[in-house]
Amino acid sequence: MTHTPIDPLTGEPPWFQVGDDYVQLLRDGAEAFPAMLGAIARAEREVLLEMYWIGADACGRRFRDALIQQAKRGVTVRVVYDSLGSLGMTTRWWQPLLDAGGEVIEYHALFPLQRLHVDHIDLRDHRKLLVVDGAFGVIGGINIGLQWAPIEDGGEGWRDDAVAVRGPCADELRSLFYETWHRMRGATPRDVAPFPRRPARPVWVLTNYRRRRRSIRREYIVRIANATRSVDIANPYFVPDSGVRRALFQAVELGARARVVVPARGDVPIVQFAVEALFDQLLRHGVEVYALPPPVLHAKTAIVDEEFATIGSYNLDQRSWRKNLEANLAVKDARFARHVRAWFDHDVARAVRIDLSSWRRRGAVRRGAEWASFALRRFL
Repeated sequence: MTHTPIDPLTGEPPWFQVGDDYVQLLRDGAEAFPAMLGAIARAEREVLLEMYWIGADACGRRFRDALIQQAKRGVTVRVVYDSLGSLGMTTRWWQPLLDAGGEVIEYHALFPLQRLHVDHIDLRDHRKLLVVDGAFGVIGGINIGLQWAPIEDGGEGWRDDAVAVRGPCADELRSLFYETWHRMRGATPRDVAPFPRRPARPVWVLTNYRRRRRSIRREYIVRIANATRSVDIANPYFVPDSGVRRALFQAVELGARARVVVPARGDVPIVQFAVEALFDQLLRHGVEVYALPPPVLHAKTAIVDEEFATIGSYNLDQRSWRKNLEANLAVKDARFARHVRAWFDHDVARAVRIDLSSWRRRGAVRRGAEWASFALRRFL
């Protein structure tokens, strides 16, 4: 199947109408950053940014300056960033935005020490989302930093996915943002609708925060276990719990082709070893495993039976399940799923398939590192 990299009429990634919403796959910072900055520039009332990692670098400054410009125009600008993910970020760095009238919250601040709540050290806001005027949103795995900027622009060109959405689902993202804002600051605009308990449309937001029918992990397990044709997963920190693994093996037993793409060299070595510790088991159960060479794979994407796709911040590991705030977008639409699947195939074509017999010939030292890392998976 061929893929369509851009819309021939607009020169941009194509939009797909799904119910009352429009969705657009954005690959890498090369597509996501212009879409996000363009939306910020067009804002009329409100810009909301919730981001795990904002770099104090040229990329971060570009976004900060765009937010400053809108705040000076009287647009409401609110930012939540994670203290650990954005380690090194300071209030001084944000001061120009604060002076312009913007508001900034540091999620579970690590410093200064008197503000540190010990119970919160390990609980992080891992979401990556932007909402503009409650009508446009971007959600995915892409943080704001030079790691995601194109190589030709001085970045590292990490391989990642995000999805843009226009329509009612963007208002769901707004409600989700304000839940975090409310917990941290307490003030919420009166026009914020409660986050819906159950999905009601073919495009909906998944989270991992006390909502069974909105649970990312539950959606993964149900979709995978009931797959009849294909399960395709790209994930950089693929250390799934036994429930997810059982669903994956069940799908293979029922005749579905299961493919998992992970980085050949991840950005966190100990996690990479934990990922590789599962290769033997996955391969023995018929799951195809592919290692994508650099730039680093950071996408958290899944497509099931070419009719369902989910893209977001959720890593298939213990931390995303139990400790982080996460958010994914789910889309039940064959056209969009096939589009995402075609790009997945594009990555598979560049990856190296792991062979079980060859893999078993790796050295004892490497095996030991894998075992030790996997044993620590609950703490990574």
